[in-house]
Amino acid sequence: MAEQMERRSVDEAHSRPAGVDDTTVEALGELSKALETIHRVRGHLYSAHQLVGGADLTLDRVVKLLREAGHDEMADRVAHELMGRNLLPGRWTFQIMEEFDDGYYAAFQEIERDAREKLAGGRRHIFEAEMKERRRTHGMPGHEATP
Repeated sequence: MAEQMERRSVDEAHSRPAGVDDTTVEALGELSKALETIHRVRGHLYSAHQLVGGADLTLDRVVKLLREAGHDEMADRVAHELMGRNLLPGRWTFQIMEEFDDGYYAAFQEIERDAREKLAGGRRHIFEAEMKERRRTHGMPGHEATP
């Protein structure tokens, strides 16, 4: 019978270390949430990178079609002013991505990791694990505490 009883706690990797208060757990949860948002930002930036690159490559066809239609002046303008143009001064999107990855993104990840290490023994998602424990229906299939 004891083997069938479900544990009422989260796994060790997600449990609150002794002495860590509610406010610290909440702060780490919010920091994790903010980092997740920055992960999404990174994805959107990569989407922009690919979209801008694709649009630039499409301009080859635009120039060709404009020339075929006899619009050489407009074809020249597209070719000289748009094709290969920097998105920001001196930067194509790959350079923006590298700067983002190596600067802001790397700093955000490092600070979030450092906060977890120093304040919660490196444990991740304590806030979420405790919320899962509060919200799940104990004893119901699909509501198990751990895998």
